[in-house]
Amino acid sequence: MANKIIKSTRAIRGRIEMPGDKSISHRALLLTSIAQGTSEITGLSNAADVQNTLSCMQNLGVDIQIEKDKIVVNGVGKYGLKAPKANLDAGNSGTTIRLLAGILAAQNFTSTIDGDKSLRNRPMRRIIEPLENMGAHIESQMYKAPITIKGGTLRAIDYASPIASAQVKSCILFAGLYVKGMTRVTQPIQSRDHSERMLEVMGVSVRANNGISGVLGPADLTAANIDIPGDISAAAFFLVAGCLLPDSEVELVNLGINDTRTGILEALAHMGAFIEKKDIVTINNEPRASLLTKFVNLHATTLSGSIIPRIIDEIPILAVAATQATGTTVIRDAGELRVKESDRITTIVTNLRRMGANIRETKDGMVITGPTPLNGAEIESYGDHRIAMAFSIAGLVAEGETTIKKVDCVKTSFPDFYKILRKIRND
Repeated sequence: MANKIIKSTRAIRGRIEMPGDKSISHRALLLTSIAQGTSEITGLSNAADVQNTLSCMQNLGVDIQIEKDKIVVNGVGKYGLKAPKANLDAGNSGTTIRLLAGILAAQNFTSTIDGDKSLRNRPMRRIIEPLENMGAHIESQMYKAPITIKGGTLRAIDYASPIASAQVKSCILFAGLYVKGMTRVTQPIQSRDHSERMLEVMGVSVRANNGISGVLGPADLTAANIDIPGDISAAAFFLVAGCLLPDSEVELVNLGINDTRTGILEALAHMGAFIEKKDIVTINNEPRASLLTKFVNLHATTLSGSIIPRIIDEIPILAVAATQATGTTVIRDAGELRVKESDRITTIVTNLRRMGANIRETKDGMVITGPTPLNGAEIESYGDHRIAMAFSIAGLVAEGETTIKKVDCVKTSFPDFYKILRKIRND
């Protein structure tokens, strides 16, 4: 697998467009596939994770046409899926396996979803138990992938999730489309709500307030044309780089700014960052804007509680930012990081120590004191796309050269990351 050498730079400058939001892309493919009629999707993410979802739906008998500037999905309705001829491959995508499981639980056939080595180590009990409470029959070893789902008739439930997870919530809501009555999910803290917003666009009656989300079933979905905004989680790397590198000025255009995803903007604002929103519009229930950021001296903050589910994907790059902020930054309540593509608490701490950061690991987070000069080092990606990208940005700030090992994992979410990074460097 390829390594990447990152050299320090004084600035990044430019106007760039991020790939389509990965979370919204998954949901667009899944829901248009089980809708009645033909939908067009523009701005679909080119991430490998999203391609896995697309391939799974094709293997379930959905006609999906890939055109130059759009994806055309000929929906088969809720019961039009066909039994796959082989195991469905979710690759590295937790979103694919968990959300698709909710749909497959209501089908009249048996299917198996599997993935790569990393996905096989991720927890699936969190979706298996509620689906079994709804009447599904699911087989797995130690609640891990592969999972075999024997579809059938389901019943509505009120499910109190012990964790705030949009994947768990969406899995149950998608299953709820097939049952009579209201299916509800209560979470300790609100998670991202792309599923609820898209279901409403497609004609489903959705109830969402105070951490409770529900769908009234049985509900048929109507085809819709969906335009996907840019991915704010992908943009986070360049937002932080713009804050850390002197003489930087970056504009990121057409980004999704859904309130359940803008924790990164709040976290950076708490640290004193300059971020300006422009051109705010709402399309398909999803607000979007362009964001302008410039260099500024950051200060430390504490990140905990309700903001954590809204920054869970951005904590690796926020940890890099904290090394350059004045004072002690505390990140806690982030134990979910330990069951991502890698144990991100350990991988962040290990790599930042290698670069000379003053950082301490805790059970559910980390403590970082700065500002501390970073030095170039050999960095393990651990096959984790967000670790590879976060430490590539750290490499821009560090003295000397930084080698990021095994960067092929970046294709999971952001295949053009290094291409854009080369374009906006201002050495």
